[in-house]
Amino acid sequence: MKKTVVLGASDNPARYAYKAIHRLQQHGHEVVPVGIKKGEVGGKKIIHDKDEPIEDVDTVTLYVGPQNQPSWYDYILSLKPKRIIFNPGTENREFEQMAEKANIATLHHCTLVMLATDSY
Repeated sequence: MKKTVVLGASDNPARYAYKAIHRLQQHGHEVVPVGIKKGEVGGKKIIHDKDEPIEDVDTVTLYVGPQNQPSWYDYILSLKPKRIIFNPGTENREFEQMAEKANIATLHHCTLVMLATDSY
């Protein structure tokens, strides 16, 4: 299954990133939660150190608004994912162009909907 980095991970059950992590796990995907706050979600520690390498990343799914994404650009691109999913509210043309120049596919979609419709 696809290793997915959930950027904007949260241990708050009301957050969509929290729901996405659990739903991804239910569908058999390996999940790596990354965020700015310490915590644990889905039995995994939230990584908040941008120096921590993650290998073999298929997908980065964003739950960070465009105003907070620039500090993550280099980190995300260094992961060399095959695709980045811009969930509703995270759309960012500047970052999409950077990703596309790095041969990373970009999608405007909702991870939860993709999982529900078996299109992930």
